[in-house]
Amino acid sequence: MPLRLFPRSALLLMSLFSAAALASILAAQEPDAATKGSLAEPMDAAEVRERIALLEKMLPTSADRGAVLYLLASSKEHLGETLEALKLLKECVERDEGFDPSGDPVFAGLRPSHDFQVLVDRVHQKFPVVAKARLALETEEKDLIPEGLAWDASRNVFYLGSLAQRKIVKISPDNQAGEFAPSAHETILPVLGIRLDPGDNSVWANSADETTGRSELLHLSGEGALLGRFALTDAGKHELNDLAIRKNGEIFITDSASNLVFRFEPSTHTFAPVHLHRETFAPNGITLGEDDNALYIADDLGIIRLDLATATSQDVAPAPRSTMAGADGLYWYKGSLIAIQNDIGTPRVAAFRLAKDGLRATQANILEYRSPFTILPTTGAIRDSDFYFISNSGLDNLNDGKIMDVTALQRTRIAMLHLP
Repeated sequence: MPLRLFPRSALLLMSLFSAAALASILAAQEPDAATKGSLAEPMDAAEVRERIALLEKMLPTSADRGAVLYLLASSKEHLGETLEALKLLKECVERDEGFDPSGDPVFAGLRPSHDFQVLVDRVHQKFPVVAKARLALETEEKDLIPEGLAWDASRNVFYLGSLAQRKIVKISPDNQAGEFAPSAHETILPVLGIRLDPGDNSVWANSADETTGRSELLHLSGEGALLGRFALTDAGKHELNDLAIRKNGEIFITDSASNLVFRFEPSTHTFAPVHLHRETFAPNGITLGEDDNALYIADDLGIIRLDLATATSQDVAPAPRSTMAGADGLYWYKGSLIAIQNDIGTPRVAAFRLAKDGLRATQANILEYRSPFTILPTTGAIRDSDFYFISNSGLDNLNDGKIMDVTALQRTRIAMLHLP
């Protein structure tokens, strides 16, 4: 799920803070003390300032300086500190890594600014439109607001998780759709990541209610029977988001609300935090390498590689003039990581070829960018050598679990790209 730095409800306020601060840009001066005092702060201001302090400490040693700069700029703009946000954004964009603020709602109030438009023009000159995908599947239902997608080769169906309808639907490659055991899902939370168990082809799915902070890991049979539901027992808020399953049954789960990664042991039904070398910011996409011993974890600053044999981790170094930050969906394919990058401003689908040790990207290939199939993509699934992905999730039309504008609903479109 994208835009993890701030609660989705806060997005409705961002343009107000940005617009209030925009006058200072046009006047090319800081607002006076009286003006500053009259501007209300967002409810999460203290939390955002803590994150800013941590990011500033990480900036000198980060594997991707551009990612830290972008997150700092977003945070500053969220607080209404527009001049500082624009300065940070300028430094980020001039690194030519692919950050594109034109599609980021955080910067909505900056769009009339000449300086902001100059930055956007630079990005679009350096990174032109890429449109290679084609429409593969389309749902009849318009109110799904989907997040998770998985391919079940044994049953020849895709599973599509719904946030708004709190269910999982199945879709065949010839676009025949049906509900995946709806009677078992009447009380489940909004569905996020979905994965197939490599041992028995059962289905595991994360579910979460962003408003209450409740979250559960669901286990279902191939026929859709609910086999179990598991939750952390502490008092904190959680959003179990995406997951990856080892051949031995261990499940690794990103928790975007607590900024943690958990290991779930199916035999004991226990969660244990995974220790990494740095703090994570809205961890999201997650996948295993081909040898089942390397775990790749995406967050707003890049991709972390965890060696499961030694329990050591480090950031994957991005290829020159590229960023691996902000991946919502993350997948392993023949020595490359396929990423749906939502939190770099304007979404794109990219493939990152890795060195043999898996610790650096040797090549970045943008597969889809600024096309009709990157309106608001979330996650995908690999079927043979084709990558299927949700292209228009409609997440921006969901607030506190409710659809805000029914007239804006569209059929879910699943696009397909052929992977080289």
